[in-house]
Amino acid sequence: MFTTSIRLVRFSREVTDAYGRRYRVGETPEELTGRPREHQVWRAWLCLAAIGPLQYLFGFAVLGVPGTSTWDTVHAAWLLALFVVVQAGTALPCAWLARRRMAPSPSALVTTGGVLAAAGLLCLGHADSLAVAAVGYAGLGGVGAGLVYSTAASTAGRWFPDRRVSTIGFVTGAFACGAVPGILALTLATSADAHVVVYDVLAGIALVVVTAAGRGLVDPPPQWWPADIDPQLWAIDHSLNRSLPHNVPAVREYPPLDALRTSALPLMWLIFATVTAVALLGTAFVSHYAVEAGLGVTAAGLAAAGLAAVSGLGRSATARLSDIFGRSHVLGVIVAGEGVAQLGLAATGHLGNAIGFTLFAILAGLGGGAFYAIFAHLVLEYFGERDVLQNQAILYSAKAVGGVVGIGGGAALISHSGHVAAFTTAGCAALVAACLLPRLKQPGRPTLPPRG
Repeated sequence: MFTTSIRLVRFSREVTDAYGRRYRVGETPEELTGRPREHQVWRAWLCLAAIGPLQYLFGFAVLGVPGTSTWDTVHAAWLLALFVVVQAGTALPCAWLARRRMAPSPSALVTTGGVLAAAGLLCLGHADSLAVAAVGYAGLGGVGAGLVYSTAASTAGRWFPDRRVSTIGFVTGAFACGAVPGILALTLATSADAHVVVYDVLAGIALVVVTAAGRGLVDPPPQWWPADIDPQLWAIDHSLNRSLPHNVPAVREYPPLDALRTSALPLMWLIFATVTAVALLGTAFVSHYAVEAGLGVTAAGLAAAGLAAVSGLGRSATARLSDIFGRSHVLGVIVAGEGVAQLGLAATGHLGNAIGFTLFAILAGLGGGAFYAIFAHLVLEYFGERDVLQNQAILYSAKAVGGVVGIGGGAALISHSGHVAAFTTAGCAALVAACLLPRLKQPGRPTLPPRG
């Protein structure tokens, strides 16, 4: 340990690029951790995959399989909505503590979250009381999922500042992909007793995997940059940095209060909340709609599994596309596609078309997952790096509102007017959000007049 600290001091140095951003260069990941930086990404991926069933499995397990749930549709939906509120709300205090260097190490936060997440999964399988489920699943499980999600994703992103968007997309995609095996298992085992066994197994997996993988998570030093890439060239060279010129750095550093005073962050928050509400409605009710429409439990399971799988796998690919074609343009296509997917689900469910329903569920998964990583990097490019964790946490808090509106409000609308009305409303809301995206402008940069 003494030798390692000497090497860090001797070989690290600080450089500044043309935009005034500072970088700490000279240290390799092997010198800092003893392993390549990809090792940190895979650790984070495993942690998020292990806790993914808490959100993406719930809609199928509790709302999509007849006769296996203790609660009715509305109560179950509000239970999931409460989980989303707690999970999203955990990100803000974590970011605040991290900004002030008061937070525990990433490994401590993640392993603690893994214990809480496992407790939440156990509670889903064994709790007969709604109050117990609210405390155990939504409370403990929500805090656990929030700790693992926010910490693992931010740690992985710090190790890849040169590929931050695709890295965060890849890691957060595990949160959705991790639910697929559980969904498929519950498709085959539809009795209440079999569900308990599946929950117990998933809880054990979450505890073991997050504990084992999370113990090795560590942040790089502040402003760390890989030694084999010249950061000064990276800031200006289009051939080296493919995200230029479509994605340009922030004009200056914006603290949270300054960012909120701009028109950009409030509008970004509104769009994020809207798209999250639409995506969560699909996650929660796509299997329930399939069963109610007479498509069968198998079709419901395939639709839920396809939505979760594509939601996870598509994030990294769309993030790379946003590097090449610009985040705003790719984001507009994704959000519009999410609107089309919800309208397609409304139509195919009403017509009883199982194949079309599954395909639109897959499209909904692509749109409902891909926007997270792109929005996270927009915050960095709009408001700077110094307070990026706090600004991202402010944006991510919109997921709490999206959970209440999309899941709780969706349950109320379904109870009153049916699935077709709910999914049609969601589709229209996503299309409205897509129309608002062109109004999102980077603060401090003048808007160029249209060419005449």
